[in-house]
Amino acid sequence: MVVAAMLLSVGNLLASNTSDEDKPNKTMVTQISKLLSKNTLTESEVDATAYVRFTVNADSEIVVLSVKTDNAVVESFVKAGLNYQKVDVTKMIAGKVYIIPVRIKG
Repeated sequence: MVVAAMLLSVGNLLASNTSDEDKPNKTMVTQISKLLSKNTLTESEVDATAYVRFTVNADSEIVVLSVKTDNAVVESFVKAGLNYQKVDVTKMIAGKVYIIPVRIKG
């Protein structure tokens, strides 16, 4: 069975050692959610959480630095969906490292 539902959740999932400065703004969270909204992950790949470390470059593209998850398929999905995608970087600092949790639910 293929599950096509994806939810990006940033609320209480941020690790306690992540400061507010490391969190992307709401506009970026919305853009990331849209970029990852279309997926064909299976039931065994949902209900997974991945912590994504990324930066934005001078060309307004997301550059994924790492994806921390126990699921290799989810890691590949997140990297492929975000890496070098153009985004609106209003209030984002090029080269600064941000961390966001991505929660995939089915």
